[in-house]
Amino acid sequence: MRLVSFLREGRWCPALRRGDSIVEIADSDLVSAQAVITAVMGGRRLTEGRSHPLADITLGLPVPEPGKIVCIGLNYVDHAKEGGNPIPDYPAVFLRTRSSLVAHGQPLVRPLCSDKFDYEAELAIVIGKPARNVSEADALSHVFGYACFNDGSLRDYQRKSTQWTMGKNFDGTGPFGPDIVTADELPAGAAGLRIVCRLNGQTLQDGNTANMIFPVARTVALISEVMTLEPGDVIITGTPAGVGYPRKPPIFLRPGDVCEIEIEAIGILRNPVVSA
Repeated sequence: MRLVSFLREGRWCPALRRGDSIVEIADSDLVSAQAVITAVMGGRRLTEGRSHPLADITLGLPVPEPGKIVCIGLNYVDHAKEGGNPIPDYPAVFLRTRSSLVAHGQPLVRPLCSDKFDYEAELAIVIGKPARNVSEADALSHVFGYACFNDGSLRDYQRKSTQWTMGKNFDGTGPFGPDIVTADELPAGAAGLRIVCRLNGQTLQDGNTANMIFPVARTVALISEVMTLEPGDVIITGTPAGVGYPRKPPIFLRPGDVCEIEIEAIGILRNPVVSA
């Protein structure tokens, strides 16, 4: 199953994606992504409504209002090494805000105060049922599905202090979507999937989710030691090597660029870059 949101009468509504069609969810009580996620995780069968051509639909964030957006840094050995960082024995964790998120196809915004705007291809985990102090063995049963994410980073602001929050939370810098693929359609923990970033058609990152230092189950378990993860919460799992800042010369996103994140069996997240 692929869960999306689409714009109907000024409101973001959950729906299903079937190829080039969007199928409405007709259940009157399932008016949010979180409600649909909870229903599906509980084994409920959804009632399908009208179908629309994808070309006629405006897609939004697959979870329009996530409660938490938790991000993991330095989660691939090759990426840690390319930045001259030690291999972590505990994940580097930071948070993103809702205002930093961008839907598929919408502009990825380079701010006026910096031109050090970097791309990061990442796998997003979407939580399906509450998780608190879950074991690694049980963690995957709390996952609803997976999506593409681009952890757009302003590198100079990221390094203004020891905390990364400012560089990771400019408005409109975190593309997410276009849909969530349920966990049952993918390998356990979304392991072994090719993950790629293309900039203007050129492949700059080409990695595999099998190479995470902290795989999905371990990540969910560790975060749940600290906070209760709830349906619709999103965990961003880090990026492989090939980001822009360590390149010689560096490659940063510029207005007019088109950035694509592709994850095998999940899909393609595509966004044009504009200036604020």
